Amino acid sequence: MILAVIADILEIFVFPLAGAASPPDDVLDFCVAGVLTYLLGWHWEFAPSFLAKFVPGVDLVPCWTLAVANVYRKSKRLAVTVEASRGQQPPQQGPPSP
Repeated sequence: MILAVIADILEIFVFPLAGAASPPDDVLDFCVAGVLTYLLGWHWEFAPSFLAKFVPGVDLVPCWTLAVANVYRKSKRLAVTVEASRGQQPPQQGPPSP
């Protein structure tokens, strides 16, 4: 999450000063996409963040932070669902007691 926030801060406040076609901004996006995919695995939420470069003005939205927050939210929901399904399974039958 910290990496996504730092990347969005750089994209919103630092790189717009370099102009519309900013190579450092493109390099930052490639690096952030690679590191987040390495850390969290591939998620479809990363695609809009990466493609936001092609729509003027959309890059001023903290896309990386929103994507990571959404991945985190989904992983927490999945963990709760798995725990709930484990709690609903019938107890294991052991050998009959004498």
